[in-house]
Amino acid sequence: MSIITIIAAIANNNALGKDNDLIWHLPADLKRFKKVTTGHHILMGRNTYESIGKPLPNRTTVIITRNKEYKADGCIVVNSIEKAIEVAKSDEHIYIIGGAQIYKQAMVTNLVDQLDITQVHESFEADVFFPEIDLDTWKESAKEGFKADEKNKHDYSFISYTKR
Repeated sequence: MSIITIIAAIANNNALGKDNDLIWHLPADLKRFKKVTTGHHILMGRNTYESIGKPLPNRTTVIITRNKEYKADGCIVVNSIEKAIEVAKSDEHIYIIGGAQIYKQAMVTNLVDQLDITQVHESFEADVFFPEIDLDTWKESAKEGFKADEKNKHDYSFISYTKR
């Protein structure tokens, strides 16, 4: 049985991105993302894939899109989040990496076991937002805080949530 984890970096106001791009640059978050997801299936929507521009190395990229004609070299393309999970089920740990519509769909349909959140301790102007984390459903299981430094321009925390 696979563990399904949403992994996301979100601001205090739940901002995820603007103009199909990240708002901030946190090398520590990118390094952690790579370490955690390497060797696993990463599930994402088409917009997220197109903002990345290519399959990420040493991961199996599964793209979710309603466009039945969509193709991307080196990726698996499916038409629903349920189908994405089905094609990844041999992996002991599946990561959902975005975007906002996919996060919302995964949380609303109760498909997720864990949330792996990088909380950026600032608010930003954005056009896409992470769904509210319902603390009646999720409990914080680990938290590690960091101060801004010369490489990471914002205070941030790595927070893990598990289902209650």
